[in-house]
Amino acid sequence: MLYSILIYTPEDKVNAMTQAEDNAHVAQHLKLHEKLVAENRLGPVMRLMPTRKAVHYRSSDRTVIDGPFAETKEQLLGLYIVDCQTQEEALDIARSLPTVGTVFEIRPVELYFPDRIRS
Repeated sequence: MLYSILIYTPEDKVNAMTQAEDNAHVAQHLKLHEKLVAENRLGPVMRLMPTRKAVHYRSSDRTVIDGPFAETKEQLLGLYIVDCQTQEEALDIARSLPTVGTVFEIRPVELYFPDRIRS
């Protein structure tokens, strides 16, 4: 079964990282990527742009609002899609990810259309 690992982190902590700290953080992610690729268990992984680049569309009244819309300290900054037999396996992967005051949400994926995405 596929699981999403949603990565929520306070943006100010990420923005405060030096380039060297960010590079080391990414290197930790890449180590996990190599392992999961070798096991043929890694789906899409992405790092989202800052929330100041986001807009919020509310379908109920068709309004578009600039900027972040979650009223939390953490913002969704990225995600993994991983192929695991159990939720516990997905949790183990989340536990191995580097953190910066991070909250991870592990959720089963119901639909996935990889052939629909074109760059």
